[in-house]
Amino acid sequence: MTIENQNDLVGLMRIGKIVAQTIQHMIDSIEPGMTTKELDDIGAAFLTKHGARSAPILAYKFPGYTCISINDEAAHGIPGDKVIQPGDLVNVDVSAELDGYWADSGRSMQVPPHDPEKQRMIAASKEALEIAIEYARGGNRIFEIGKAVEAFASKKGYSVIRELGGHGVGRHIHEKPSVPHHYNRRANQRLVPGTVLTLEPFLTTGAKHIYTEDDGWTLRTTDGSLVVQHEHTVVITEDRPIIVTAL
Repeated sequence: MTIENQNDLVGLMRIGKIVAQTIQHMIDSIEPGMTTKELDDIGAAFLTKHGARSAPILAYKFPGYTCISINDEAAHGIPGDKVIQPGDLVNVDVSAELDGYWADSGRSMQVPPHDPEKQRMIAASKEALEIAIEYARGGNRIFEIGKAVEAFASKKGYSVIRELGGHGVGRHIHEKPSVPHHYNRRANQRLVPGTVLTLEPFLTTGAKHIYTEDDGWTLRTTDGSLVVQHEHTVVITEDRPIIVTAL
């Protein structure tokens, strides 16, 4: 999507705020012993209260209102009877639609007690997203984002998942262009102000690739590596992008 007028920006920011608040509400509600279905129910109720519709259900008939991925699950974890354990890395990914506008965001956290290495990984994930944001400026080529993120991850001792990256969003959950978060010289399109994108580096403790579980949805690292992700929907400008899914 490209922002064409003020109404577009207002509509996008409205759903972006709801998505951000839903994630915060879900993360605040996480407790050891609860199931991912119970956590998803909390997110579903919050979205419904604010008049928003789950994007995964609306677009793909996903079997859950939100995606909840744990430890070596990279993305698209189906809410179910899996019990959240102390020390787990939990990623909450919420995308939703309101009045024809779509926004997408995600955040990883660790269930207490905190492990220093996992906390370091989460901090690196946040910083990787900030680096992506800094390079997501009008006139820059898309591959500059991935090049910077991959260099940072490598310096910190982490890998970037190749198959997962950012994407266009706004009028649907997945639009063009794709935004790799590793260096891919073919991603040489220049960013145009007004373009709406997600930025979402996936950092792992080793794996660069994923596979799809038998459930047809859950994406897991090929070697059991832990994975974390932080994601925002942004609007490209000539300077720092507008963060649509900020709290």
